[in-house]
Amino acid sequence: MPSVVLLPPSLDPSAAELSRDLLDLARELADKELRPRADDFEARGEFPREIIRTLGRSGFLGLPYSSGYGGADQPYEVYLQVLEILASRWLAVAEAVSVHTLACYPLATYGTEEQKQRWLPDLLGGELLGAYCLSEPAGGSDAANLTTAARLDGDAYVVNGTKAWITHAGVADAYNIFCRTGGPGAKGISCLFADAATAGIEPQPRERTMGLKASPVAQVVLDGARVPADRLIGGEGEGFTIAMGALDSGRLGIAACAVGLAQGALDYAIGYAKERKQFGQRIIDFQGLGFLVADAATQLAAARALTLHAARLKDAGQPYSIEAAQAKLFATDVAMKVTTDAVQVLGGAGYVADHPVERYMREAKVLQIVEGTNQIQRMVIARHLSR
Repeated sequence: MPSVVLLPPSLDPSAAELSRDLLDLARELADKELRPRADDFEARGEFPREIIRTLGRSGFLGLPYSSGYGGADQPYEVYLQVLEILASRWLAVAEAVSVHTLACYPLATYGTEEQKQRWLPDLLGGELLGAYCLSEPAGGSDAANLTTAARLDGDAYVVNGTKAWITHAGVADAYNIFCRTGGPGAKGISCLFADAATAGIEPQPRERTMGLKASPVAQVVLDGARVPADRLIGGEGEGFTIAMGALDSGRLGIAACAVGLAQGALDYAIGYAKERKQFGQRIIDFQGLGFLVADAATQLAAARALTLHAARLKDAGQPYSIEAAQAKLFATDVAMKVTTDAVQVLGGAGYVADHPVERYMREAKVLQIVEGTNQIQRMVIARHLSR
């Protein structure tokens, strides 16, 4: 079952045709460049940097950003459908695109014109890879109380601290570093866009993760790193606002990745169940298994609809924070269930690496954790309802 294509109803015919062409190109690249390589790269734990660069040169790293800086001026709804397509073939690549798009947000939204002209074209074109340094060893969900500190010394900020769970650590060309330039709490946080080659920025050995072996995740130690003052994004004290705005967008990216991963798992399970025979008939024709995939398809359709609804609100300039939290919560929980059920459909075969569903199940788990755990999403939604 191919991914559903739902172009924004507001697009005029020429824009709709361009978006449709982008989705077709995404499928072509995903089938030719991603699907055949996923198992090998995951087994070796190698980050597919050249594939990400190819996606950038094909226009897929700047879809929701301005064409004036090398983007594609696409609605977020179209961008999320591209992520879904990529994730259905190889989650690590889709996640890399999502994280990179997140890393472009501070500069694209709060950067000065000079900053945008200087760095955005190479970021959106894939020549530079970005990372997003918000979490810390003692403060993952409690971002407002981060402790990494930056002190202005002449024409540079001197930064000290440790960031944790940083996707692209060690392979990124630039890091968005959220650090404390003022007093306690959210109002004392600022954002610096730092070159990875800066002395004192020290990526640590990679974490040994359950899934996404091809996606490097590690701590980043900042030991007296001197980041030029002209790399401050927004004003001092605006960092927390920047971070939260980026996370709203990023949660939709993770939701789309979850939908794509679940779709890939369901497609594989259905294909297997049509071929596998027991007791003289296809196993998909047994009611117990048929109902299982029917429920999975229905939950997946609901997750997709919720995600695209939030994207349409964002594209319309309306508030969408709660809808983003709901989409991230629901879609990632669905991905965990669908991938687990896909393993069950294959039985013993689903538990071995000869089939990709065991990898899909391991990968789904992290989606319930990143960009704010699903417990945090429930808190966000509940607080909104209590007002």
